[in-house]
Amino acid sequence: MAIRHQLIHQPPSVLWSVLEQPEQYGKWVVGTHDSRLLAGQWPEVGSAIEYTLRLGPKDVRGRTTVRRLERPRALELEVDSGFLGTARIAFDIRSWGEETLLLIDEHPLQGLGGALHNVALEAVLQIRHRAMLGRLAAVVDTEADIRG
Repeated sequence: MAIRHQLIHQPPSVLWSVLEQPEQYGKWVVGTHDSRLLAGQWPEVGSAIEYTLRLGPKDVRGRTTVRRLERPRALELEVDSGFLGTARIAFDIRSWGEETLLLIDEHPLQGLGGALHNVALEAVLQIRHRAMLGRLAAVVDTEADIRG
């Protein structure tokens, strides 16, 4: 189980303003080239975004669907990366004074990711999450600057 945290130096409302923009996911999700709304009103339960994952010279299209939304505290997504499998990704969002403590929890569900899930894959996920959360914090800071 890959759980990681990040202190974001902005209030939860600014983090949510980034999470609520489907086109922003391509900016902070590691490996994702772009993202766009596919169905519904993001991030309502059942809504989905489509993304492109670059694996060397190959592009893989994937889909992320909202499975749980409890503003302002929780967002849970199911990521379907085709042959790579599916995963559950949960964001636990906590006020931390004037800042935000974000915890991310990812578990493979089905397919190749679930079949190959082991300690080595967990280590790779930890490295990926560290980079992803750093990118997300930077995008949130940019959003705060835009909001003024």
